[in-house]
Amino acid sequence: MPGTMRGVYTNLTEIRRKVFSGVARIAYEQGEDSEGDLQRLPYEIVPGEIATYRESVFLERAIVSERIRLAMGLPLQGVDKPQSMTDGIIDASVPETYYQPPLINVIKFACNACKDNVYEVSNACQGCLAHPCREICPKGAITFKDKKAYIDQEKCVHCGLCAKTCPYHAIHHFERPCAVACGMGAIGSDEHGRAEIDYEKCVSCGQCLVNCPFGAIADKSQIFQVIMAINAGDEVIAEVAPAFVGQFGGKGNVDKLREAFKQLGFSGMEEVALGADLCTIQESEDFLEEVPEKIPFMGTSCCPAWSVMAKKEFPKNADCISMALTPMTLTARLIRKQHPNAKIVFVGPCSAKKLEAMRESVRSEVDFVLTFEEMAGMMSAKQIDYTKLAGEGGDFDVASADGRGFAVAGGVATAVANAIHKRYPEREVKVANAEGLEECRKLMKDAVKGKYDGYLLEGMACPGGCVAGAGTLTAVNKTAAAVKRYAKTSPRKNANENSYRMLIPALERDADGKHAADIDEVAETFEAATPASQNQDTE
Repeated sequence: MPGTMRGVYTNLTEIRRKVFSGVARIAYEQGEDSEGDLQRLPYEIVPGEIATYRESVFLERAIVSERIRLAMGLPLQGVDKPQSMTDGIIDASVPETYYQPPLINVIKFACNACKDNVYEVSNACQGCLAHPCREICPKGAITFKDKKAYIDQEKCVHCGLCAKTCPYHAIHHFERPCAVACGMGAIGSDEHGRAEIDYEKCVSCGQCLVNCPFGAIADKSQIFQVIMAINAGDEVIAEVAPAFVGQFGGKGNVDKLREAFKQLGFSGMEEVALGADLCTIQESEDFLEEVPEKIPFMGTSCCPAWSVMAKKEFPKNADCISMALTPMTLTARLIRKQHPNAKIVFVGPCSAKKLEAMRESVRSEVDFVLTFEEMAGMMSAKQIDYTKLAGEGGDFDVASADGRGFAVAGGVATAVANAIHKRYPEREVKVANAEGLEECRKLMKDAVKGKYDGYLLEGMACPGGCVAGAGTLTAVNKTAAAVKRYAKTSPRKNANENSYRMLIPALERDADGKHAADIDEVAETFEAATPASQNQDTE
């Protein structure tokens, strides 16, 4: 089952976080020997002469070196030619540097070349007289050698009937963990049996990287570039996804989080749940206007991995996926109008948001994307203990409870349905949702066949919703509970109670996909109604 390691602090987790912390520390220090510091970092993370997990300490350090390069947004190097770990560091040191695809990468010499979809007989085989495994095999792939069952892999068609029939459960089905976790079927094998990603299929959900027990898959980061922007004196503002609650310890205290960002060098921090309210209103308007008169059903737009999958695999129904801008982009647009020269950093749980931010239409709004895990690395580098920070008190007080609930599976559809019911109490809104890309695909297949005509469909690539994203720090169930508790503290229950609903027309793009001209209203209302912005020191 995918996701069995989630929420468990493993040795692999520790290595990942040491990499982020080390890269962040070196970036903050900006010493004259930064290149040398980076060269020494693998030896700090993997000290000594004796290997702990691999066959040699040299291999362990080589893998860490590749992870360091990815953490700096640099491409993998491999071992087939002489190269320095810091090749390209000058280009990476520029704050405006964007990572280049692919975002999700396989470190080939870290891959265990796991058996993928293979049935093998274990030592538990008793060589029983009935041998039902042999009798039921449709291809005659099972014989007996030394009184034990044996499967001829050349004949086996992986139907699994033998495993289901064996009374001793002696036949094991080997599956590659990363491939099982990939809902797109994007992971296969290269000529050496190592994992290989088909980037035509990959939607950068990141589930493979958190389910590989060998740490062979990692995504690129912009942690280095964000810190370079802070060091350069730029105004850098963070927008924090609703799933932040409880990620850094404690109960998600917003005042502590604001203080943490201040100590990290950020100029301010805003709540992406505000953009979730805007998205809710926009999607509710679209649903009322288009379903079922123009389109048979409507899918939500917030999860980029789900949205890309649906449009890519069901192109004839691409117009059934909402065109509403995501909360990340809507929040960034509001911030940018008030702070036109700021660097805006989305901080959240998601690898796919990095893919979304690479789109030209979004890049003008969001400069960088960091995961919670990468942000924790920055806190570690600055020796910030989140739970011991003394915040100034206060809370985000703009977004609604429904907007904050976007982080949990079912939350987006619930928010849209509530917004519609608030205006039209008699209007029935039928809702269906799916978690995980395989289930999302089934949902779309059924919708295309007419099963969900008139429905609002919510898709979430990560089982559990955004709280289960690849960049999260805490167990899914704990975060989901924390998000729900925090949502209840909002004085606004649904998006209709948020005064920003009037801003939707000003936030829409024109036919060319550019900003609508009339957005002065956005700046005025945002500045007047957002205490969090007023209280930020942006000098």
